Amino acid sequence: MREPQASATGQTPTTTDAADQASNPAKAISVIVIVLLLAMTVVYALSDRLAPSTSRGVIAAHVVQVAPKVSGEVTEVHVMDDAVVQSGDPLFTLDTRPFDLALAQAEANLMSTTQGINASSASLVAAQATVTQARTALDTTRAEADRIFRLEERGIASAAQGDKARGQVADAEARLASAQASLESAREQLGPDGEDNPAILAAQAQLERAQYDLASTTVRAPHYGVVTNVQLSEGQFVGAGNPALTFIDADAAWVTVDLRENQLQKIEVGDSANLLFDAVPGRILEGRVQSIAWGINPGRNVQGGLVVNQPTNRWFEPARRIPVRIELAGGMDDWPRPARVGGKVHAVVFAGGKSNPIAWIAGGLQRVRSWTSFLH
Repeated sequence: MREPQASATGQTPTTTDAADQASNPAKAISVIVIVLLLAMTVVYALSDRLAPSTSRGVIAAHVVQVAPKVSGEVTEVHVMDDAVVQSGDPLFTLDTRPFDLALAQAEANLMSTTQGINASSASLVAAQATVTQARTALDTTRAEADRIFRLEERGIASAAQGDKARGQVADAEARLASAQASLESAREQLGPDGEDNPAILAAQAQLERAQYDLASTTVRAPHYGVVTNVQLSEGQFVGAGNPALTFIDADAAWVTVDLRENQLQKIEVGDSANLLFDAVPGRILEGRVQSIAWGINPGRNVQGGLVVNQPTNRWFEPARRIPVRIELAGGMDDWPRPARVGGKVHAVVFAGGKSNPIAWIAGGLQRVRSWTSFLH
């Protein structure tokens, strides 16, 4: 048998498959790339359901616009910008002079009302005494008349004496009725006795209002928190109900993350979550899903009672995002001190639990992100 002859290039010919692979190495690479893309797509789709994540988390807290209950000129500001305050700490004070005058007037009004009630009480006592006298006189007159009526029946007393007795009884009854009417009038002027008297109650209410307004001139912290963006100064006039200071509640804070609608399929209240604060790089904190928003504003405008059309030139409508509220598992005791309201947070919600490959992948990627967070 003859040996196979070498080609013009000096190479020994091989099989057809080997030649195809040698001439087209990109085929194997393409297969690998396609497999990787498919695997990544599957992992991405599963992660949206079992371990959805987002970097659109925001630190949130109760932000209160502190406003005075009364109007007045600011005479003193007790806090500095970004000051930490305790419940009841004074924030600022308004001019108390108008309220001092109102309080003095209310006190004088109560004293005058009390004195007036005392005078009415004296009239009531006099009217009651008149009624008592009239009733006593009527009883005496009736007793004397009854004696005369018996004598008249026996013929001992004349008819004139009987008529006179009847007249005296009628006059006594009229006097009693008049005295009783005077007593009722005195009672109506006085009102109920003691503290239930309407005039006294009105005076007391006016006094209490004056005292309340005076106490309201010093605006105090509603609870433990931080006062920020302080732009209030002495001499500034502040109206009742108008915001004067911004107060951030330090007793409650949470993270609000915006998740796409298809990421909410398996999320339930109480699901575990991992939080990575930009303010605390390298540290991952555990949280719990506290609530899921029931609705958002889609941005539809109405004019003339009709919904305005929203034309778009996009191929695909962007996904709507629903807020999910997450709180730290350890409460405020575990809250990172450097974190501030409005700060950015990366979150992973383990809707399918932590004991599955998707959760391991999501947790591992977040761990890598925590290391790189030192760089931004």
